[in-house]
Amino acid sequence: MTLNVDRIRADFPILNSEKPPIYFDNACMTLRPQQVIDKINEYYVEYPGCAGRSLHKIGRAVTENYARARVNVQKFFNAGQSEEIIFTRNTTEAINLVSRGLGLKKGDTVLTTDREHNSNLMPWLMLSERSGVSHKVVGSNPDNSFNMDNFEKMMDRNVKLVSMVHTSNLDGYTIPAEKIIKIAHDHGALVMLDGAQSAPHKKVDFKKLDVDLFACSGHKMLGPSGIGILYGKSEILEKLSLYNAGGDTVVDTTYTGYKLAGLPERFEAGLQDYAGAIGFSAALDYIMVLGSDDISRHELNLNRLMTEGVKDIEGLKIIGPSDPSERSGILSFTVDGVNPHDIVML
Repeated sequence: MTLNVDRIRADFPILNSEKPPIYFDNACMTLRPQQVIDKINEYYVEYPGCAGRSLHKIGRAVTENYARARVNVQKFFNAGQSEEIIFTRNTTEAINLVSRGLGLKKGDTVLTTDREHNSNLMPWLMLSERSGVSHKVVGSNPDNSFNMDNFEKMMDRNVKLVSMVHTSNLDGYTIPAEKIIKIAHDHGALVMLDGAQSAPHKKVDFKKLDVDLFACSGHKMLGPSGIGILYGKSEILEKLSLYNAGGDTVVDTTYTGYKLAGLPERFEAGLQDYAGAIGFSAALDYIMVLGSDDISRHELNLNRLMTEGVKDIEGLKIIGPSDPSERSGILSFTVDGVNPHDIVML
């Protein structure tokens, strides 16, 4: 189905301002439709309370809506159960939660690609410094596509985790995740995907992928900033150590011991961003109404149109695959002799 762009634009307040922006920064943060803004405001106006601990009317309302948001995320990504969805501040926090909680030790190896965002690079560099875990990088092919031969050669019994960017924010290239996951599993390794750029632009099915861990952010999916998720198979999350501890992570404490709460509460310490989770859920509803496949087709058409418009500019070089269908919703380029920041200011 062809998307009705004029109708969709009408949902975004900033695009209906006196001087609407021409916005090219969606890889960093998307704009928000009124439907998402309304749900965020609904929390602050109608039930601005604490979830999971207050039995009054407002407390029950926020508890129900927070739980409903979690179920909505589960359904959107086809996770096995809602308890496998942990709300975080963003993709970065989700990856750090895993790096600090997985229990990797000296002698273990983590594999990443050579195209990682710092959010999926720094945690492993620091873990290597802290505990002696080996961090190894799978080099890409000359055309920057994933080098499967390199990957298979690097897989051995010491590799405990393969943590890779699903879709690159640099050029929109998507790694062959299903093949990577199967090979990793055949070697007994877990796989985590940084889905910050893949989740907004394509249908991601956790069960179909058979991915063990997956992180993404709401602010790249028409949702609020400050909210993201970590998905993990329940048997993996059960073994994960706490990154934060405090209120709501336990069901009982004494001065000599404690009993941890179940999933996912044990990983959500203190009061949470209830408005953010509810707003993120509304963003997923909005995406589902439009349809992920239709969004992908529209993005591809835009990428093709823009590629045609810039490809013959002297000195301009498109970063990544030449075929727009392999760049997801991203088009990055350089111009010889021109600072990228100067191009942005044109």
